[in-house]
Amino acid sequence: MTFYTATGDDGTTGLLGEGRVAKYHSRIEAIGALDEASAALGLARAQCSAKEVAPILLEAQRDLYKLMAEVAATPENAPRFHFINEARVDWLAKQTDALSANVEMPREFILPGDTLGGAALSMARAIIRRAERCVVSLFDEEHIVNPDLQRYLNRLSSLCFVLELLENRNAGKKTSLAKP
Repeated sequence: MTFYTATGDDGTTGLLGEGRVAKYHSRIEAIGALDEASAALGLARAQCSAKEVAPILLEAQRDLYKLMAEVAATPENAPRFHFINEARVDWLAKQTDALSANVEMPREFILPGDTLGGAALSMARAIIRRAERCVVSLFDEEHIVNPDLQRYLNRLSSLCFVLELLENRNAGKKTSLAKP
């Protein structure tokens, strides 16, 4: 058994359904950004010390895997892969609300890097924002139809911000502000 198929050697990749698209297609860009977001969440999960963080990030990574499948599905197959819905968006909002009660919200922009885990969460948040922009573009171009995909990513980036603050606080570090 090999770890490659060589089917993409021609510069195309398959979707979940009939057909292939160029590897630079906007749908593949979105899938790539989502894959990067999941990897960044994994890095953050491995680095964070606050006990609340790892289980939440693991569940979010599993959600992103399902979200990627829906983005990768052709229109006729998308209903088979529909998992991200209002309940999953609400789950993120509840996590964010519960955790935000334990941290002080800065009144201005912050700079990442006060803790390794916090910096990893900030990187994940930035990558999630890029993935969100890609998914919004696909939605606006009517390549995907589920508005909860973009809502999920928007809430996930907010959750990462709160988790960064929590991670810094847990490590006994004050979060650095952008203005001195």
